[in-house]
Amino acid sequence: MAGTREQAIFEAGIKLGALYHQFVGTPVSPQTASSLETAIRESISLQPFVRDVRISIDRSQMEENVFGYAELKGTMLTADVVTRVESSCCHARLERKGDYPLMEIIRCYEEPGHPDH
Repeated sequence: MAGTREQAIFEAGIKLGALYHQFVGTPVSPQTASSLETAIRESISLQPFVRDVRISIDRSQMEENVFGYAELKGTMLTADVVTRVESSCCHARLERKGDYPLMEIIRCYEEPGHPDH
């Protein structure tokens, strides 16, 4: 059976995977990017074990189509997610590495004495 550290890592991976597959392809423009960042953050924040979510969309990659918007690509996203299971926390990130969006564990740590979120 997995411990709380492993569960926090698993939860972080699930959150990033869900975020990526749920939102890539969403219509976006420079005018709507900040509201999309907020929507992504608020949506992922609702999931169990999420302590913090930070989202950034790279507007420089937006290439508008003939209708005046772009589609969100994985390489446009930088997402940081912190999960917490009991006192075990995991900070994971999705970000562009070269020409590809990669997910990685940044840090795992213990944070005793704080309530779960």
